[in-house]
Amino acid sequence: MGLALVACGREPAPPVTPSPTPPTPPTPAPIPTQVSPSPSPSLRPSPTPSAPAPPSAVSVSSSFIIPVVGIQAQQLHDTFNDARSEGRVHEAIDIIAPQETRVVAAADGKIVKLFTSEKGGITIYQLSSDQTLVLYYAHLARYAEGITEQQQVRQGDLLGYVGDTGNAQPGNYHLHFAVWQIADPKHFWNGSNLNPYDLLRYANR
Repeated sequence: MGLALVACGREPAPPVTPSPTPPTPPTPAPIPTQVSPSPSPSLRPSPTPSAPAPPSAVSVSSSFIIPVVGIQAQQLHDTFNDARSEGRVHEAIDIIAPQETRVVAAADGKIVKLFTSEKGGITIYQLSSDQTLVLYYAHLARYAEGITEQQQVRQGDLLGYVGDTGNAQPGNYHLHFAVWQIADPKHFWNGSNLNPYDLLRYANR
């Protein structure tokens, strides 16, 4: 909000009346000094808040583990930008492991969807505990016994087993693992993909 500044100036001197004695020079009127008041805190512009930054690989992965039991970070390969059929980009990581290797929750969260699709085969959608990320597990051989939608899971809980369902090709056993950042948990399938390789290469397991 702008502050009106009052112009400073000299006030006119009163007229001098003639007298028989030599007139005394009039004393110049003092120049009033106008002090501009400092703006109150309420008038100072507030700093514009910056938009929240997307999570960095290190900060996110500090709470992740590799979701396939027995796999170490040095065994992972970055396949995020690899080409796939129909002109698609992979936007995920394939974690190669023997058939029926245990697949566990990479982080705490909630199972929001169990789904079987033509491409992904037997899949799990997991919402992170802070509701900002979705973790997607695909090509499973089967689900772990007792897994249900809306179930809360803890990091390391058994979710299923490595398989070759969907379009993985028979005998190509691996876990297709994807992560994306979401704005609305009710639309958990829409989001901005993060590279799981960048997350898991710093992971705890």
